[in-house]
Amino acid sequence: MSRQSWKIDRRTMLRGVGVACALPYLEAMGLANTVSAPPAADIKRMCFVYFPNGASLPPESNPAHQEWSWFPMGSGADYKNTRVLESLNPLRDKMSILGGFSHPNSRSVLGHLAADTWLTGGDLRGSVYQNQISVDQVAARHFTKDTRYPSLILSTDGGIGYKSRVSTLSFGDGGRPIPSENRQRAIFERYFAPAGGSSSDERRQSLAQRKKIVDLVMEDTESLERKLGKADRQRLEEYMTSLSSVEEQILRNDRWLDTPLPKVDGTQINFDCNPAVDPTAYLRTMFDLMVLALQTDMTRVLTYMMAREDGMGFGENFPKLALGIKKGHHAISHDQADGHWEEWGSYDRWLAEQFAYFLTRLNETHDARGPLIDSTMVLYGSACSTTHNAVNYPLVLAGGKSMGMNHGHYLKMAEETPMSNLFVSMLNTVGCPTASFADSTGPFACDSHQLFPTSAAPPA
Repeated sequence: MSRQSWKIDRRTMLRGVGVACALPYLEAMGLANTVSAPPAADIKRMCFVYFPNGASLPPESNPAHQEWSWFPMGSGADYKNTRVLESLNPLRDKMSILGGFSHPNSRSVLGHLAADTWLTGGDLRGSVYQNQISVDQVAARHFTKDTRYPSLILSTDGGIGYKSRVSTLSFGDGGRPIPSENRQRAIFERYFAPAGGSSSDERRQSLAQRKKIVDLVMEDTESLERKLGKADRQRLEEYMTSLSSVEEQILRNDRWLDTPLPKVDGTQINFDCNPAVDPTAYLRTMFDLMVLALQTDMTRVLTYMMAREDGMGFGENFPKLALGIKKGHHAISHDQADGHWEEWGSYDRWLAEQFAYFLTRLNETHDARGPLIDSTMVLYGSACSTTHNAVNYPLVLAGGKSMGMNHGHYLKMAEETPMSNLFVSMLNTVGCPTASFADSTGPFACDSHQLFPTSAAPPA
């Protein structure tokens, strides 16, 4: 069948002076999807978001338990979030809270080492570092033929760190860490405005003149709009609004780069790092970039490490910068003083609010099939429960309604349930046939609730 003249290729880009921008999925791409990409109704995506140092879990005998425990009160569909996760309440029907999971090989190691294995289930016991491929990279290989990039690997600190204190969640063959990206301007220009080296100076001149990408490609946008139907025009307008919002925030962050850091209490701060002045803005810009990546179908697999373990990197300073707490995150997780549960719980609450922002953006941003959250499975959590305790990982699994996910519950799994069982079911649900992963003993199974669709069973 010949391609009609008004149909556009799914890799079409908006172009302006010295810049080119990827487009989101539009209905007018129609026949262009029949060869290399599945129809919008079949698009499935995965995201993984990590926070370090475990979570606030006051003992039940402590008065702070009902207010500042990371895990909810009660269980099943009748659970009640404490103050820590209450920002997620508006999305209750699109998420599940999971307890009891851990990686068998990490249960006896120092808790901070477990971050290396959060998505791998690798074995860090002994002197030999035996990590393995991460679950996101298994999915990335499955989706690589359908997207411009196999995956987008992000962290607040960038790079790979070093073994036992990594700054990436993603590992390739042989357990080799894959460098993460953290420079938001570079991420934006590399993935969303790939203008090429010859035009980078033109792009900088445009920024200096306060011109935004949306302005530079406006003429091309207007030309395209005349060829689109009502639904596509609305989707394009939504995309351009998102693009503008991200760039405006990045421009604000860029302006902070030349502003000297304020004097702070240095007793709990690692001065080897250069913390962001406004961590809320930084994290939310990163989440905005992740939404853009999914909205444009640039990739269908993303990982984001919000901060590193053990008081390293930018994240150690976030409690002070965001909430005025005088201790760093790692110090809070080790504190035994009166009132420390409120400090820890308050910071966990702030982290959850940033994650809630991401889920809300996914819920409010649409592609051809509806809200992005319905076609995206998102796992949020840590590789510790309390300090150095690599069991009972705090986890939130969200999204995937169009894949058949049945959310709205707090599921307390049997203690020390292999987390790799969860990965097996996640991979099968997004259409990546998987019989086993790492040290899994089978797919996810819960007697009280059918979380995953029955069609997500592993291949025989």
